[in-house]
Amino acid sequence: MSIFDLLRAARVVSAGIWVGTGVFAAAGLFVHPTWFLGVVLFGPLFVGDLYCRRLQRRSAILRNFGTFGALRYLLESLGPELRQYWIASDTEEKPFSRRERAEVYRYAKDEAIKSAAFGTQNTPLERETIRHSMFPITENDLFPYVLTFGEERGCPNPFSIDKPFMISGMSFGALGEHAVRALSRGAKRAGIAMNTGEGGFPKHHLREGASIIFQIGTAKFGVRKADATLDEEKLREISRLEPIKMIEIKFSQGAKPGKGGLLPASKVTPEIAELRGVPVGKDILSPPRHVECDTPANTVRFIKRVQDVSELPVGIKLCLGREEEFLAFVREMKHQDVFPDYIAVDGAQGGTGAAPAAFLDHVGVPLFPALDRVHRLLIDEAVRDRLKLVASGKLINASSQLKAMAHGADAVATARGFMLALGCIQALHCNTDNCPVGITTHNRRLQSGLDIEEKANRVSNYARNLEHTLRKLLAATGCHAFGELTMDRIFVPWDPQTPGELPRTEGPEDRRLAGMATAGTGTRRTS
Repeated sequence: MSIFDLLRAARVVSAGIWVGTGVFAAAGLFVHPTWFLGVVLFGPLFVGDLYCRRLQRRSAILRNFGTFGALRYLLESLGPELRQYWIASDTEEKPFSRRERAEVYRYAKDEAIKSAAFGTQNTPLERETIRHSMFPITENDLFPYVLTFGEERGCPNPFSIDKPFMISGMSFGALGEHAVRALSRGAKRAGIAMNTGEGGFPKHHLREGASIIFQIGTAKFGVRKADATLDEEKLREISRLEPIKMIEIKFSQGAKPGKGGLLPASKVTPEIAELRGVPVGKDILSPPRHVECDTPANTVRFIKRVQDVSELPVGIKLCLGREEEFLAFVREMKHQDVFPDYIAVDGAQGGTGAAPAAFLDHVGVPLFPALDRVHRLLIDEAVRDRLKLVASGKLINASSQLKAMAHGADAVATARGFMLALGCIQALHCNTDNCPVGITTHNRRLQSGLDIEEKANRVSNYARNLEHTLRKLLAATGCHAFGELTMDRIFVPWDPQTPGELPRTEGPEDRRLAGMATAGTGTRRTS
């Protein structure tokens, strides 16, 4: 249909509204008052069409097409929902398909894992797959998983985890109170650690008793001086709180590397403003980097300073950018003999509550290539045994988490997996304060739909079933511990149409360098 056909159709619709309103009004006046019911129906359309065509000037479409043009905007606004529920297949949606979300929902509801028939819906050679062993072992033959942060440098207060995953950073601000408390309560039951995100003093994260990783973002909310430098006394006070087990310094985030955090003004309530020390109702924009961290040398000194003040394991979070900069950073660690207790590598496919689309879509290195490079550079510099590697970025299911560990990670962290466990429906309204299921909102009416106790159970169920599936997959590879996983356990597709080398997999020499796990630990060690 041409644009002129649409114009004629729009004129017919407008004429029908105007004539219909007049006819019903005349019939009501001269025939019988019941005809005014037609005016009730046509009147709003008449007013709307009059406003669109004659009064407003902002939209050319509304001015040219009137009510007919307004229908276009209505359908556009409903497009995501129509595609999600009626058009997209089980494997098409982004960032997570309906099939991926359904798996998390089943885990969270503690439903029996459904079998499937007639083959996979994934495109052949679409993604990495796990290489099974001809001689798989039983789950009873697996070694217990234990990973201790801080042991390499003799930290006075090391922290151990006995499950290979944690809840990644989500601040009170990005999430509402009910969601934070449900996650913390569920984490406590599941026996897993929870990261606070960069939201300032972790008031609601502390309320339910989970083991907490306190994150220091570039704005240093909660441990900040007026000039955005570190307030050591505030950090010391937070570090002495019993639930605080580790400190994480966030250098960059996968969803928006090179840019600081953003909390929209609609989410800056008086409570959040107080915890962060900022004005109410104004956008919160964190700086792109810590003011102390302008060179590799100063960055390593800052890590050491946080370690000394907190007396806790201290990790760093970053999205890999230029490899030569990261290499210079590692060599400065060697020069000063100062290493973080872990590096959390966040992939460019990581999630966030708010970020510019240009950063979401076009900045940063994806997780698995980034893990490969970080793991390899640490081995090449002979310092892989000085710290742990944690992976994050779209790792919501057991298969992706096991692949991350084969790529070099000692543990993984996921945020959106636990958001889905809370009941997230991927409405993509995280940045608007209008989350329909009460997770990423501070609207009390919307939050009231999120029952803390019920959702805490879902978080605990998800963690338990996730661990169970991870162990089954590990047993299928023939490995006894997650630390034994290397890239020879992963099949990497190769596209013959794409120029370049074949994908590299680790062999015996890599296992010698990266080390094999010993009984009772998930740690990789160098030989």
